[in-house]
Amino acid sequence: MEIDILKPGSETKILTLKDVKATATIKEIKSLIYREKRSLYPERQSLRLDSKGKSLDDKATLDSLSLNRGRVLYLKDLGPQIGWKTVFLAEYAGPLVCYMIPFFRPYLIYGHNADLPMSYVVKIAAFCWTLHYVKRLLETIFVHRFSHSTMPIMNLFKNCSYYWGFAFFIGYYVNHPLYTEPSFGTIQVYTGLILFLLSEYGNYSIHCALRDLRPPGTTERKIPLPTKNPFTFLFNYVSCPNYAYEWYAWASFSIMTQCLPAAMFTVAGFYQMAIWALGKHRNYKKEFPNYPRRRKAIVPFLL
Repeated sequence: MEIDILKPGSETKILTLKDVKATATIKEIKSLIYREKRSLYPERQSLRLDSKGKSLDDKATLDSLSLNRGRVLYLKDLGPQIGWKTVFLAEYAGPLVCYMIPFFRPYLIYGHNADLPMSYVVKIAAFCWTLHYVKRLLETIFVHRFSHSTMPIMNLFKNCSYYWGFAFFIGYYVNHPLYTEPSFGTIQVYTGLILFLLSEYGNYSIHCALRDLRPPGTTERKIPLPTKNPFTFLFNYVSCPNYAYEWYAWASFSIMTQCLPAAMFTVAGFYQMAIWALGKHRNYKKEFPNYPRRRKAIVPFLL
């Protein structure tokens, strides 16, 4: 069969694919388009039934689709793409450098004040910050299995600006020679530290549980459930416990340091993760009719 590939909106014909088998998948169609249009590599393509419709699943076959207006598909160019893993590595490596510049080289930032004694809280905070981002880098390399291989390249600049900017903002104040210790002293510091470490391990536990749900090289989705690891119990209450543990960790860091920029980072992160969690929660309920009804998205019993 012949398939006309049109540009959404303008209805302009991009090309016509000939001798296409009815059993061909969307993934195979993308490869055929790439042969004709070398700038449109498969990850850059979004094929749709309608001009304003949703992207078709790569596994869908032509004979399973109801092609509108005869044999027509709409192709949206998603723009230049970059690997998810590359973006994550850049996101998480940058904050280590940005935060540690005022810690290891205070004279570059603070000038004559750099020789003042450094509080024990500052050293603990540097340890926690390093632990978090080294953990995220290692998870990106060894744990995460991505459902999509790429994302728009502009996300690299947007995400790095957010993470790197907040890292320097927080690091500047926590590492400042005039930094003052929390109001409740060691009780507040070590309570925050313990909660931070527990949250970090909980986050890691959830990432491992999610990885084990998806066999290597697949995009298979299952209902996530608690495992034998007790830190996965949050699956009983929220759809995205990885996000829950993430904001618990930064809330704990904020308590430990009593630093306003850290609290601002926690609030900003929670807001963004709540949006992501609500979207994933809706998708879970739509995809799985037997999805647990009592679960919330990110905050048990509330949100």
